[in-house]
Amino acid sequence: MAEFIMKKLARSAEREADFEIASAATSTEELGNPVYPMARQELAKHGIGCPGHAARQLTTDDYSSYDMIIGMDGENMKNMLAILGSDPEGKLSLLLDYTDHPRDIADPWYTRNFTAAWKDIYAGCTALFDKLNDGATD
Repeated sequence: MAEFIMKKLARSAEREADFEIASAATSTEELGNPVYPMARQELAKHGIGCPGHAARQLTTDDYSSYDMIIGMDGENMKNMLAILGSDPEGKLSLLLDYTDHPRDIADPWYTRNFTAAWKDIYAGCTALFDKLNDGATD
């Protein structure tokens, strides 16, 4: 959900060309699958589509390819460090660290509450996007 929310924020700000936004799994359960149906439904409620997406695994190459690697919860962080080995450049963070209420996002896979996940992810994405725009010039 975060990938598509961030892409919409960048598109709405006419800054799509300034960002490369992608998502990657830190576990293997959903590899190759499209966006989970309940997540897709929640995104659609907000006018966001996610066609053609297939889950892929985070790789060590992603560390050099991206400036930031954002997780949703402590389990993601643990898995990201296991996959990447370390974080010498301080690229890893959690999405809600950019808000006034840093905490884990409750995984909707387990809670089944995709609306609550949407609210948290949207808040995190907007806070992160605002941070990224702080240094932007027109």
